Amino acid sequence: MKAIILSAGQGSRLGHLTDDRPKCLIKFGGRSLLDRQLDTLAANGVEEVVVVTGFRDDLIEAVLAKRSGGPKVRTVFNPFFKVADNLGSLYLVRGELTGDCLVWNGDTLVSNALMARVVGNADRDGICVTIDRKPDYDDDDMKVIVADDGRLRAIGKRIKEGVNAESIGLLAFRGGGAERFADAIDRAMRTSEGTTIWYLRVIHHLAQNGEVWTLDIEGEEWGEVDFPEDVAPAEAMVTGWN
Repeated sequence: MKAIILSAGQGSRLGHLTDDRPKCLIKFGGRSLLDRQLDTLAANGVEEVVVVTGFRDDLIEAVLAKRSGGPKVRTVFNPFFKVADNLGSLYLVRGELTGDCLVWNGDTLVSNALMARVVGNADRDGICVTIDRKPDYDDDDMKVIVADDGRLRAIGKRIKEGVNAESIGLLAFRGGGAERFADAIDRAMRTSEGTTIWYLRVIHHLAQNGEVWTLDIEGEEWGEVDFPEDVAPAEAMVTGWN
């Protein structure tokens, strides 16, 4: 299985923490977020990784050069990271969307146990969005409506009614799902709004016209680092992993 990690953005909502480095290089428990992602993939047998870089790509390249062992990593530079959302990053690497693969947001930490469930979930072919549950969802959550049989009905931050899960920013593709997604990305980028939308908008549209599945990992440990207040909980979480 191949993994694509989207790490092109600066992470400006983190304030001074990302003045001179991308947020994937913020350290948690003495290791950068990117290092921890690569270690998690290695622990679950993923041997090939493509990292999409952008802001301060030179720093990311330096970190990768110091690594020994783990997955074989290639980088693809996204020169449009300031003017296109993460759909633009995936458009640049759409040729990598083949066979069994993962797409992982570069600002999300997950436990080895959580990743094991994602990598080992081979029951259904196609597209699978990893989701979690909680009592309430806020405006910044990537909200999800999941049917009783596990099919994804809708995904987006602006959903108001019927929300019963959130996306954690980790998708798995099997059995033609990656190729289906790549074709949809190509079509979306040719529209007038292509540079302004998230790739999960494309997933939403695919769910309206075919099967998109979900994997519920409720109870597993993960954390998204978007704001300064996210840093301390993430640090505490990885301290437990260490």
